[in-house]
Amino acid sequence: MSSGILRTQGTEVVGQDGKPVILRGAALGGWMNMENFITGYPGHESEHRAAMKKVLGQENYEFFFDKWLEYFFTDADAVFFASLGLNALRLPFNYRHFEDDMNPRVLKEEGFKHLDRVIDLCAKHGIYTILDMHTVPGGQSQDWHSDNHSSWASFWDYKDHQDRTVWLWEIIAARYKGNPWVAGYNPINEPCDPEHVRLPAFYQRLEKAIRIIDPDHILWLDGNTFAMEFVGFEPLVSGPTKLPNTAYSIHDYNSMGFPSGDAYLGTDEQKSRLEKSFRRKAEWMAKYDVPCWNGEFGPVYSIHEKDPEAAKQINEQRYNMLAEQLNIYDKHAIPWSIWLYKDIGLQGMIYTDPESKWNRTIAPSLKVKVDAQLDAWGSYPSASMESVIAPLVAELEKVNPDANDEYPTPWNVERHVRRAVLQTFLSRTLSDKFAQQFSGMGKEELEECAKSFHFDQCKKRDGLNEILRDHAKLSHA
Repeated sequence: MSSGILRTQGTEVVGQDGKPVILRGAALGGWMNMENFITGYPGHESEHRAAMKKVLGQENYEFFFDKWLEYFFTDADAVFFASLGLNALRLPFNYRHFEDDMNPRVLKEEGFKHLDRVIDLCAKHGIYTILDMHTVPGGQSQDWHSDNHSSWASFWDYKDHQDRTVWLWEIIAARYKGNPWVAGYNPINEPCDPEHVRLPAFYQRLEKAIRIIDPDHILWLDGNTFAMEFVGFEPLVSGPTKLPNTAYSIHDYNSMGFPSGDAYLGTDEQKSRLEKSFRRKAEWMAKYDVPCWNGEFGPVYSIHEKDPEAAKQINEQRYNMLAEQLNIYDKHAIPWSIWLYKDIGLQGMIYTDPESKWNRTIAPSLKVKVDAQLDAWGSYPSASMESVIAPLVAELEKVNPDANDEYPTPWNVERHVRRAVLQTFLSRTLSDKFAQQFSGMGKEELEECAKSFHFDQCKKRDGLNEILRDHAKLSHA
């Protein structure tokens, strides 16, 4: 039984009875907003889908993706998720499920088919859902997860992109208002506004539009610059323009959870570093007495190490780091949503079998991606690529040392080069080759590929799930 429509009260989220409800869960990343490292394709989702349509034809394309969306989350997934004591699932989605760029403001009703289905499945098993528009028209960030084919976040420069986003959220709010199992709306994932003032201004506009339709659901608002800072947000939390019933979201990834970071050995210095990282991002919420939600965090795990013992050691270190992060979140009693629930093995709580039809089909392309460092997330060292990138970066820094200050601020010149050359240009050139791996497949084979993501065919990351089970207990304390 739900606690009624959730709302904020001071720094807490509470039910209708005023008692705290601590949301602990994960995100269904890579589902209605596909991401390259999650399912294995190169580049961006819209490129991937276009390439698959070219190879499969319209009928088989629609058949495959409908089956894939179905198998990615079924009743069995909801049962397993709830069995861990987790009570919240963040649902990222791409606006393109509901609207086409060449047919703007014309709703694609079929986009709700699987979103409705998963919301209902979660409700059946006592799981709240948070609706997350992970990709908005024009791209809200310079990175791949906003399905942005360039490093220009044009959402901030075109009012029409913003108008369409408001339009779609009005439709979503009208559909789910009154639903007690929807824990609220996460309007924009990881926005990156270089001017800092346009994001809070847009939030004010969007809040007014949504509240006319749905005055009750919580708004979960990501901070700027990949949900890591809140410059210019003060009007949203104080004075006459304060937004009611609103929580603010940080994303608390740490470099020690990635191949390029230091190994986590559990030293006092490393534990202190983890807490300082969290406190730096969350101190703004504490200052203004508003709820803090950690909307994304989590390490990646070793799937490409040739030595199984080395892989096991790496994964144990990252489990230990994650456990320490969760200790910190327990201490502060904040809601959280780990990234992510399901993938092909890099980060998910469950993952596709390496011997599945899907994994076997994409294996050649996946090897090229790893060797060429085409994915930003969990990228492995590659001597051949490093030998090309390093001198180019050095030369660019020589021309303009200030290029390292270019927005987004967490990116240096190397990150910009990798984004433009490897993760945008080179990845795009390989989209058709990826899709060609499915050439000639009929519906039976395509369904077998899609079914590779079904819970019954996936493997569980037991070390991760046991840690989540232990820390989910606080949700029900």
